[in-house]
Amino acid sequence: MTEMSELYVAASKKAVEKTIQDAPNYFSDNLELAIQYSNLFSEIASNPDNTAKAQSLYVDFMKKQQDLWKNIMLRQQGKEHEPVIAPAPEDKRFKAPEWNEQPYFDFIKQNYLLVSELMSNIVDSVDLDERTKKKIGFYTKQYIDAFSPANFLATNPEALKLAKETNGQSITEGLKNFLEDVAEGRISQTDTTAFKLGENLAVTPGEVVYENELIQLIQYTPTTKKVYETPVLVIPPWINKYYILDLKPENSYVKYIVDSGFTTFLISWKNPTRELGHLGFDDYVEKAVFKASEVIQSITKAKKINAVGYCLGGTLLSIALSVAYSRKNVPFQSATFLATMIDFSDVGPMGDIIDENLVKKIENGELKNENLMRGKVMGGAFNMIRSNDLIWNYVANSYLKGKKPAPFDILYWNGDNTNLPANMYGFYLRYMLLENKLSRKNALRICDTPIDIGKIELPTFVVGTSEDHISPPATTFTTTELFSGPVEYVLGGSGHVMGIVNPPAKKKYGYSRGGEMGKGFEQWRKTAKQFEGSWWTPWTEWVKKQSGKEIAAPAKAGNAQYKVIEHAPGRYVKEQC
Repeated sequence: MTEMSELYVAASKKAVEKTIQDAPNYFSDNLELAIQYSNLFSEIASNPDNTAKAQSLYVDFMKKQQDLWKNIMLRQQGKEHEPVIAPAPEDKRFKAPEWNEQPYFDFIKQNYLLVSELMSNIVDSVDLDERTKKKIGFYTKQYIDAFSPANFLATNPEALKLAKETNGQSITEGLKNFLEDVAEGRISQTDTTAFKLGENLAVTPGEVVYENELIQLIQYTPTTKKVYETPVLVIPPWINKYYILDLKPENSYVKYIVDSGFTTFLISWKNPTRELGHLGFDDYVEKAVFKASEVIQSITKAKKINAVGYCLGGTLLSIALSVAYSRKNVPFQSATFLATMIDFSDVGPMGDIIDENLVKKIENGELKNENLMRGKVMGGAFNMIRSNDLIWNYVANSYLKGKKPAPFDILYWNGDNTNLPANMYGFYLRYMLLENKLSRKNALRICDTPIDIGKIELPTFVVGTSEDHISPPATTFTTTELFSGPVEYVLGGSGHVMGIVNPPAKKKYGYSRGGEMGKGFEQWRKTAKQFEGSWWTPWTEWVKKQSGKEIAAPAKAGNAQYKVIEHAPGRYVKEQC
């Protein structure tokens, strides 16, 4: 038992150390990070105002430490006392009663929170330029989260209690889980054996009717006798895979569209190899959006298409629309943008660390050497944005408590990473994320065309989500101010994924709509009305108005020119990094 505990403590320590080491590797490099912290300490030491602020914060910290020790004495005497500091309501790490009932662990918890508060407050108080302060703050939070007492066996009362109750079996299982994850090169977030594409995920019936080096185009089988004459094309992001929009039947957005009476098509992206690293945004516009539109028009004989773009798929849709308007050949009747950024002036937590140094590091590193951005690298980077929920929660449960992650379709999808072509990703990273040129008239050329988002005149429906860490709601709202045509904005509850994958039947999260347009996001939010249910409902009402009359549903997929290649979900979505 003692030997096993020692092995486990060593394994737990290694897991924490590796995650801390990986944090700068995902974003900055260790030398630059050391320089940033050196600048912070220099500012504190050399600037009297900063020195005074730091000293004041430290004095307050010591006073709270004294109060914490007083509380220990009061507790020993059986007297009532109030905690010096408490976790935030949304902090799940210290929910178990053992953290409060046992004095030793209550002290560890509060001491950790006080140290965390001091570190964060010092970074916030120092007079640095805002970008540097945000960057240091981001990394400081990573270290704070990593050294939580919940992440170590000796300081986690829940894990110790479970080890005692199971006579050490939980420690044995935890070590086994850790070694399995080391072999896989990732932290498990769900039971990956519980899902298989085409069997219990991505099961909406359909056929692949076209493919090229970049996409497969799926045409879904109608479930209604009649369909609207204007079909729907769904353009998912190619960071992760399309089936986030076609999970299980009860939460499949694709199935919902089909059941609502639309001939529905969807782009399934190729998972690129190094040989496809040359693919750029020109290819994504021409070989994906425009080619898919051409195929759909040939199969359905429809003059126009209702397009739906999710996240980066929506960004691509806006570019394709701008090019189409410049060419005076617009194949779309309407456009829907789900959690999409076109103006990148505020990209949430990721914006705290994206700067010229980071972009050069990625350009000269992963993109140059691999001709790809590896999916696992991107996945790790996104997990770091919410490290307590997406990393340390699973470290504690899997390694400390020996519990296997439960099956969860969204987390399975989240771990099913995709690579990104170096050419495309480098362009996106520099000219959109860093320099924010997409929202500026004629600042970018794609498909040999100056991009002007203001040319877009067709009806648009824009969806943001209130807790989105990737596409902040205020940023998604700016999309409504860039177009020239009629725009409706709806704000759903929850975040970037759960807020989009929110079927009406679940009656979760709710949504807001009908706010005052043209006066910014906050004014819209103040004047909008709150509704129960899902944004899927008002969107369906809206898109039906753009879709013409009802006609007989197609009897089969494809046509003489574009024949069925294979059943959905197709080969491309099953390809691994």
